[in-house]
Amino acid sequence: MGEHEGSGLLPNGLLPNAEPVIRVLDSERWFRAEERTNDLIGCIQPNQSSEEQRNAVADYVQRLIMKCFPCQVFTFGSVPLKTYLPDGDIDLTAFSNNQTLKDTWAYQVRDMLQEEEKNENAEFHVKEVQYIQAEVKLIKCLVENIVVDISFNQLGGLCTLCFLEEVDHLINQNHLFKRSIILIKAWCYYESRVLGAHHGLISTYALETLVLYIFHMFNNSFSGPLEVLYCFLEFFSNFDWDNFCVSLWGPVPISSLPDVTAEPPRKDSGELLLSKLFLDACSSVYAVFPGGQENQGQPFVSKHFNVIDPLRVNNNLGRSVSKEGLSEGSTRCWYKKGELQP
Repeated sequence: MGEHEGSGLLPNGLLPNAEPVIRVLDSERWFRAEERTNDLIGCIQPNQSSEEQRNAVADYVQRLIMKCFPCQVFTFGSVPLKTYLPDGDIDLTAFSNNQTLKDTWAYQVRDMLQEEEKNENAEFHVKEVQYIQAEVKLIKCLVENIVVDISFNQLGGLCTLCFLEEVDHLINQNHLFKRSIILIKAWCYYESRVLGAHHGLISTYALETLVLYIFHMFNNSFSGPLEVLYCFLEFFSNFDWDNFCVSLWGPVPISSLPDVTAEPPRKDSGELLLSKLFLDACSSVYAVFPGGQENQGQPFVSKHFNVIDPLRVNNNLGRSVSKEGLSEGSTRCWYKKGELQP
């Protein structure tokens, strides 16, 4: 275990009868388990071949979009962050000074991709082109069997990427934060089936924020990604989701909304990883308000699952989660009491 072994951490926001967050484990067995976990992460994390393929596909789609209208196209999300799973998608967003395009860009890109689908001499094989009318309009397609999501003027995605890169640099330890994200994403996607905003499940950014909360509360004192996963499951299976929102400033009582006033993450005097100064500075630098400043004053709206965006306190990262999404079979195994047996 890390430095906090047996330290009796006292978090806020837990269920009244919550079990202890940390159990003392045999350090030698734990070390061997971390070694095996690193082997597992090595099998699923990005490698040179997968990076080259995704970069080539992203470059290809970027060039196609730029033929439709004058714009710049950037990747964001798990590909540039290098935390994608083997079947992870590619997120692209196009930026243009021509704001009239916001009503027509999707149809232009869809039509172009459908033409490319018919092109026998196309550089890559394009298929299953879809226009998705969601909160954020998306064009979704498969390119060489990799899912590609295309959006327009999504500056927030780039800001989130910068924020998470900054946090990874702060945590350091050979990208422990990113390696932990890969492991926990794999567990949530392949084992517990709770990851996938398009299916009424948890969004990737919400999950990354939960992982960061664990680093924040335990002050980065981990022996490896398996211990992060262990603490993640122990803590969030005991978290009082019915009465609190998760925020990096600490649990926010749902009953106090729309006043977003957090309780401290810990009841004890233990040191936290991220200072209020750091969090406020990141929020100031990276916050983006969709549609302009007029949305800045809109209140936080509670849903079935509540995670407050570290960069915009009125943004609920859990809004994608439906009641049905997290109620089937084992999918709630950490959301409503689950545990990992090491």
